[in-house]
Amino acid sequence: MNQITILRPRSGFQAIDFRGLWEYRELLFTLAGRDIRVRYKQTALGVSWVILVPLIAAGIFAFVFGKVAKLDSGGVPYFAFAFAGLMCWNLFTSTLTRASDSLVGNRELITKIYFPRLILPLSGIPSAFLDFSVAAIIMIIIMFAYGIEPHIGLLLLPIWLAILAVLAAGIGIWSGALAVKYRDIKYIVPVMIQMLLFASPIAYASNAVPMEFQTYYYLNPIAGLMDAIRWSIFGTVQSNWWTVGYSATFGVIVLIVGAILFRRMEQEFADVI
Repeated sequence: MNQITILRPRSGFQAIDFRGLWEYRELLFTLAGRDIRVRYKQTALGVSWVILVPLIAAGIFAFVFGKVAKLDSGGVPYFAFAFAGLMCWNLFTSTLTRASDSLVGNRELITKIYFPRLILPLSGIPSAFLDFSVAAIIMIIIMFAYGIEPHIGLLLLPIWLAILAVLAAGIGIWSGALAVKYRDIKYIVPVMIQMLLFASPIAYASNAVPMEFQTYYYLNPIAGLMDAIRWSIFGTVQSNWWTVGYSATFGVIVLIVGAILFRRMEQEFADVI
């Protein structure tokens, strides 16, 4: 006996269709698993890239900013300081990049079957956290090698990471929806990521920014989060806690606005893509 599925218009306003996401959760897990399996398929080093890239970048940053520029790292060895920043930065960029490319990259799936389209940008989050988990193990080894003792603030680290993921997902959902109609987004997102890298305290501490520019600098929501993350890992001085509240508020707003935009454009995806 054939099963008949009837699709009806949604009633009321809801930015995110949680019921639909729950009903299609198996598809979400399947897409996430596929992303993890195929990402390093037919690569010589495989998952080692997750380790090598931040290690090499941290070494370069430690030399340029620590040895050449001699910037302050709050008493933390600069290599460990830079690796912690890159570890979390890669979580942000991986979530954002995969969400931005998810719709255009799955155009065949969108045009053939029905499912909540929001599943596509969300399916990249598990693999981004998997990469982060691998890097976190290396971070523990680095801390042990430098004799850095765990800080009590480490208990709050999952909260900061969740805010970072919400911010990345919000921007990714927004850009992913726009990329269906405007393929320029494919080129804008990498440029934006490069600009944010040096506009955020990833390779340097936020106290390196002159005081007269601090207020404007912390308009970047990643800045306050990185301060909180490094405080949780190393126990360095947390500049202002209001910056974390601002980052959390900004991330939630971006996620809600992105979800609303996504939902309004969702019905046109199959026709435009």
